[in-house]
Amino acid sequence: MREKLLSIGDDFWIENDQGQRAYKVNGKAVRIRDTFVLEDTSGNEVARIKERKLSVRDKMEIERGGDTAATVHKALIGLRDRFTVDMKGGTDLKAHGNVTSHEYEIERDGHTVATISKKWFRVRDSYGVEIAAGEDVPLILAVTVAIDSLT
Repeated sequence: MREKLLSIGDDFWIENDQGQRAYKVNGKAVRIRDTFVLEDTSGNEVARIKERKLSVRDKMEIERGGDTAATVHKALIGLRDRFTVDMKGGTDLKAHGNVTSHEYEIERDGHTVATISKKWFRVRDSYGVEIAAGEDVPLILAVTVAIDSLT
């Protein structure tokens, strides 16, 4: 993933561990709120990440197939960067660590489902997302895009 490129109108590719393009993040321009579309290599939408305004705290909704699959919001208390991901019809996720430096984990019931780190890259504006086997890759990537947008 690319750091600091998540603004309205910015598009970028997410590459797999072999350096091949796997997903595209399409930042939709000319919108009142931030909207990102996660697309596969064929251009098919796999998730839509939309900012929700007019709430007590900023949050992003992740939609799949027109339905809300998850809502990402920053925890109201605590000194460290913490986010909660409310999953529709599933067990909620928690993200904690140094989110602004791209050094954090996403967990479900105390088990790590993804690790986000800049340490793996020499390229200054890139960071990695290591996703545990059996996890929903597009959903975890969408959560990561939402967290990046909220920080």
